[in-house]
Amino acid sequence: MTGIVFRLVIYVLGLWLASELVSGISVVSTGALIWAGISLGLINAFIRPLIVLFTLPITLLSLGLFLLVINAAMLNLAAWFVDGFYVEGFFDSVFGAIIVSIVSWIGSAFIGDNGRYGVIEERRRK
Repeated sequence: MTGIVFRLVIYVLGLWLASELVSGISVVSTGALIWAGISLGLINAFIRPLIVLFTLPITLLSLGLFLLVINAAMLNLAAWFVDGFYVEGFFDSVFGAIIVSIVSWIGSAFIGDNGRYGVIEERRRK
């Protein structure tokens, strides 16, 4: 359960940072930001894997760059679902998706294989 909440916080933080850095992404309220994080998490969990599977030939031909377009489309889909979260254009959604992906990548480094956050402890031998 804590892993789910931690991933939600990561998505919300990524969306907030994207709204601060990209002029075409705007958030009206904190509630809209939280709902956008929840919807983006659900979209990335259920819809994105199907889209990636169906567009696998294009992704392979583009050497993986088409995944940026897919991530931008998922961000636009989250904006379509949530009132108060707006994405203006294609390049704004691509840059926003890059920012959310980087924040998610950094935040996921703290989540273990079982979905829980973990602390790495190092001990030295004497």
